[in-house]
Amino acid sequence: MLRTAQIPAVDLDVHHKADGASDRIALGFTKLLRFCADTFFAKRYGHRAVVLETVAAVPGMVGATLTHLKCLRRMSDDNGWIRTLMEEAENERMHLMTFIQVAKPTVFERCVILGAQWVFYLAFFGLYLVSPRTAHRVVGYFEEEAVISYTYYLKELDEGRSPNVPAPAIARHYWKLPDNATLRDVVLAVRADEAHHRDINHGFAGELAGLDVAGRKVAPYPEHADDIRLAA
Repeated sequence: MLRTAQIPAVDLDVHHKADGASDRIALGFTKLLRFCADTFFAKRYGHRAVVLETVAAVPGMVGATLTHLKCLRRMSDDNGWIRTLMEEAENERMHLMTFIQVAKPTVFERCVILGAQWVFYLAFFGLYLVSPRTAHRVVGYFEEEAVISYTYYLKELDEGRSPNVPAPAIARHYWKLPDNATLRDVVLAVRADEAHHRDINHGFAGELAGLDVAGRKVAPYPEHADDIRLAA
């Protein structure tokens, strides 16, 4: 079995209380998407992960791109935001590559992915141009919901309603898991990733709102491989 010390513990009770119109818009948008996901996927958590991780990989890339352009225009430093957001996008993409091996998406689900990605990309790009603060708060709430979803997924695995299959090779490589790691170990690692993104984006939103975020608690990141490509 995987040593539990390798995967950081996750605080499941973290929730940013909506304060002001921007936060309430972000929370309402997130709850709407959660309702759509629950309606469409129910408890098919592997398939839900494939579609949602495709969408989840968009905000980091959008935020990094627009922050990069802003810094070029202003000839200013990014304070580490660009690298953080790019890493977030890459991390979410690796979640997708992992769950593709688990869920084996159908042609219909691939079409849903295509449509959802374009719609969400355009919507999030527009939101980030108008209000980066709201955009990061949306991502923070997204990640809160992701932590909840993966906690439910763990329960399904623990109670035998979903098969706890061996971890895909790409996941063992990326999270440096042992050869006998299982899907449960992967879900624990993914949930820890999402908790980290949750806290980072809520922190970014708070900073953009002018709040003092120094010393804010951030969930620790699991260890990742330096080289994310898995040799054939």
